[in-house]
Amino acid sequence: MMARPKRAAPQRHLEWVMQAGGEVVRLSERSETAPRDFRTFFEDEHRRLFKTLYFVTGDDQEAADLMQEAFLKLWERWDRMDRIDDPVAYLFRTALNGNRMRLRAARRTAGRRLPIGSVRDGFDDVELREDVRQLLGALAPRQRAALVLLDLYGYGSEEAGRIMGIRPSTVRALASQGRAVLRTAGGPHG
Repeated sequence: MMARPKRAAPQRHLEWVMQAGGEVVRLSERSETAPRDFRTFFEDEHRRLFKTLYFVTGDDQEAADLMQEAFLKLWERWDRMDRIDDPVAYLFRTALNGNRMRLRAARRTAGRRLPIGSVRDGFDDVELREDVRQLLGALAPRQRAALVLLDLYGYGSEEAGRIMGIRPSTVRALASQGRAVLRTAGGPHG
């Protein structure tokens, strides 16, 4: 008696649906052989994949993009289908991995700090300049010069003393007196 060659068992696909609570429910069982061509496979699976991705992402555009990318990756490997055990599982896994990669990239991007440019109002600059001019106008000329050289231009007391033709200790004393006048007038050092 001759042994009969064994037939490959047809692949069985279970239709699953995810519910809002996160539980997965089996709806029905489909039994079919491996898809013959990509077009048939696409027509059979694109609605289920889209529904699943829409449920996962909550955005129909994002779901459509992920679905297209997953089908494209499968189409690129379609000639090697015999090496893929379950094309449906491969398709869904590819799509969900694509979603995870997008989420990781979004987290990385969100983690980077972007310099936010402030919008300056030209009138505020004019008002500030006028306030500074008025405050400095209330100082004696030598106090004003000492403050401008030390605080505005950042010179040390030695350099400011050479510029003004006075000792460094006198520059520091004049700057201190000028700051005291500004504090009483409600200026920035108050």
